[in-house]
Order: sequence, then structure tokens, then C-alpha cells
Amino acid sequence: MKPKNSLANLLRMVTLCMLSSYFVACNTKTEILNEVEKYTTFKPLLADSAYTQEYVAEIQSIQHVELRVRVQGFIDKLYVDEGQTVTKGQLLFSLNSNEFLQETLKAEAQLSAAKASLKQIEVEISRTQLLTDKNVISKTDLEMAMAKKEAILAEIQQAEAHYNLAKLNLSFTEIRAPFDGVISRIPNKLGALIEEGALLTTISNNAEMFAYFNVSENSYLQYITQNNKNNIVKLQLSNGTILPQTGVIETIDGEIDSNTGNLSFRARFANTQKWLKHGSSGKVLISNTLSNAILIPQQSTFEVQENLYVYVVDEKNTVHQRKIVPQLKLGSLYVVQSGLSASDNVLYEGIQLVKEGDVIVPELQSFNQINHTQKQQ
Repeated sequence: MKPKNSLANLLRMVTLCMLSSYFVACNTKTEILNEVEKYTTFKPLLADSAYTQEYVAEIQSIQHVELRVRVQGFIDKLYVDEGQTVTKGQLLFSLNSNEFLQETLKAEAQLSAAKASLKQIEVEISRTQLLTDKNVISKTDLEMAMAKKEAILAEIQQAEAHYNLAKLNLSFTEIRAPFDGVISRIPNKLGALIEEGALLTTISNNAEMFAYFNVSENSYLQYITQNNKNNIVKLQLSNGTILPQTGVIETIDGEIDSNTGNLSFRARFANTQKWLKHGSSGKVLISNTLSNAILIPQQSTFEVQENLYVYVVDEKNTVHQRKIVPQLKLGSLYVVQSGLSASDNVLYEGIQLVKEGDVIVPELQSFNQINHTQKQQ
């Protein structure tokens, strides 16, 4: 009976070993399955998206000129003050005009004398002509009289030029507004000696304003291909206030700046509230709409050597790295120009933990859930 018991014990031990091996194998498989991580994924959103692009703008008056003196003189009178609104033709400054007035009177007297000489020679020519016709004097006397007349006519032209120049210089002693506008700083005050060409002040017509801003070549192409019929823009002031009046893009520079790759745009805005001043700054806001845009959260992307990538999960739950080309940013979202479709399953979280070829357990969430979670973070 002992051999039988030994055999039974041996069989029992073999059975136990086989069962142990089976359970070990099952546990190993379970551990392998448990090692496959779960990650949230999503489908890109395909939707029409409205967006606004901002461009730093330099504000300029539609008319802005420097008022400079044309002649040297002392400021005799100031008729305006800094910041004052003036109308076209209004007298702003006057220089001491005594010298120019005397020069004008002198030139006028010279012109009058020359005209008197002309009348005198014309009488002499008439008398000489009569005597010449009667052969009392020779034709030479008549020719000499005609020559004197030509000389006097030249003197009259010279005197007229001198008189007109004197009157012009006299008029330069009064400085008037070339258009309706606002006076800026007046650096020289009453009694100051002003050299020819010196700055008196500047005047700005602020009824309407120009906003100059630079646009990249890509943004320019996007504007003309998607927004060429909508040239209405808004202006955000430096304190964040939006100007109540919308503006209109009037001109686009005909040449791309080779140094910056930008084009210059010009928009015109009404300045009804008189908020805008020459030299102000702000931002031009251009609104647009993209049709059937592919949207993904920026959080689901990563960069490699200045290129943008996402992880896409295939039907076998295998992770693949894919390069995408963004078109623009919309808040926390990217608009994808190429590289993705709305049917792709994109990894949302864990992009730092996975690599090409990894197998995961994807947990698909709706784009709205993903976007809501992102806003809460």
C-alpha cells in the first residue's frame, strides 16, 4: 500500500504544480492588461467660427500740418491758445509788419513813378510821330523815343514784381488757419523773435481720423480671400474702450515690406466724440467667419522643432504622432488648416506620457466636455 500512496502523492503534487502555473499565467495576463493606461480622447469639432484679429494701429488726423513763418519778425499778437478749435481762414498770429509795410509802400511808389514815366514817354512819342510825319525831325528821334518806352515798360514790370513781392511778404506777417482744426502747442510766445522757417504751431483736422496698421502677408491673403466684401472694422482705444463708430478700410499698400513681410492698411474713422487725437494709439479689430473650421484644444498639441503635432488613436487603439498645420488661434483653441479630419480620434491628455506605437485604452468624450474641462482648468 505504500507504493500506491507514494504514487498518489506524486500525482497530487504534479496537479498542484500545474494549477499553480495556470494561476500564475492568468495573473500575469491580468497584470499586463492592467498596465494598459486609459486616456481621454475626442473628435475635432467641425463648425463655423467667428473670430476677431487685432492689429496695433497708429492714429493720425486726416489733415495735420506744421505752421511755419515765411519771413523773419517779432510775434506781435497771439489770437489763439493751445488746444483751441479754429476755422479755416481764422487769424492765428501776426508778426510786426512795419518794415514790410514800408517796403510795400516804397515798391508801390516806384511802380507809380514808372507808370507816370510811361505816360510821359507816350505823349512824347505822339508829338515826335507828328513831327516825323511832317518831316520836321528825323525818324531817329522817333526810334529813340520808342526805345525809351521799352525801357520804361521793363521798369514797370520790375516795379510790379517788387511791389507784388513786398505785398506777399507783408501778407506773411499774418498767419491764418489753412483748414478747420485744433491748435497744438505754441512754443514761441508774444514778443519772441521768429526766424524764417521757424515752427509756430501745428494744426490738426480731427473730424475724421486715419488708423494705420500693418498686416502680415498670410493675414492679408486671408483677408482678401475671405473678407474682401466686408471692409468694416472697429477701433479699440488704449484703455480698452471701443470707439462707438465703426471704420472703413480705405487703402492697402501696393508693396510688401521686404524687411518685415507686412503690408500697411489704412482705415478711416469718424471722430464724433472727439476722443481721438493725432498721434494716439489703439488696435484695429477685424471680424471674420470661418466656414467648417476644424477646431481642437491647444492643450492636445505639442511642438517638435517648431512644428505642431497631436497624437491620433487608430482602430486598434495604437497611438500615432501626426503633424498638423494651424491656421490661427481662437482663445484656447486651434483652427487646423491641414493634418486632421473631424473623424480622427485625438488624444487629449497624456501627450507627455505616451509615444509612437503605444497601445492605450481610449475614453472618448465629446468636444463640449473637453472644452468645458479646459475652461475650468
